[in-house]
Amino acid sequence: MRTEAIDPPGITWLRVSPKYVTVRLAGWALSTLFLVALLCLPLVLVLNGVWQSFPLWLAVAVPAVTLLLALWRLLLIPRQVRAIGYAEREDDLLIRRGIFYQRTLVVPYGRMQYVDIGAGPVERALGLCTLKLHTASAGTNAEIPGLPAAEGARLREQLSARGEARLAGL
Repeated sequence: MRTEAIDPPGITWLRVSPKYVTVRLAGWALSTLFLVALLCLPLVLVLNGVWQSFPLWLAVAVPAVTLLLALWRLLLIPRQVRAIGYAEREDDLLIRRGIFYQRTLVVPYGRMQYVDIGAGPVERALGLCTLKLHTASAGTNAEIPGLPAAEGARLREQLSARGEARLAGL
């Protein structure tokens, strides 16, 4: 379902790299492995007779439900990545994300203080980066993850130049 508040008419969204799915999957696998292993600890203690008062059904149910929820999240990751987009307009940058709870963030070029690029080890291995926009507002979470490194560098320079031009006009 499309709403004009989230998808303004006439906007062509640029999408992030499909390789970003791999970055998200690596984070998912690491966090899921750690969480399920931690939640299996009571099961191990119950099965070894160390924690006899803990109900066996609960020791099995908690990690099982957590694993099912993690698998649901796994199925959503590719769609979440496809939902991330950005669009450069004359006076501002639009950033879109979300499947169920959709969000479009508008960052005016004149409000940008600086543009930051970062890349974790998995992103670097895939030639990707994350571009972060910093404004005067502490609540602004303007970032575009999963950009190819060359596009991230181009966008950083473009946004910096536009921001300086808008500030010079004030």
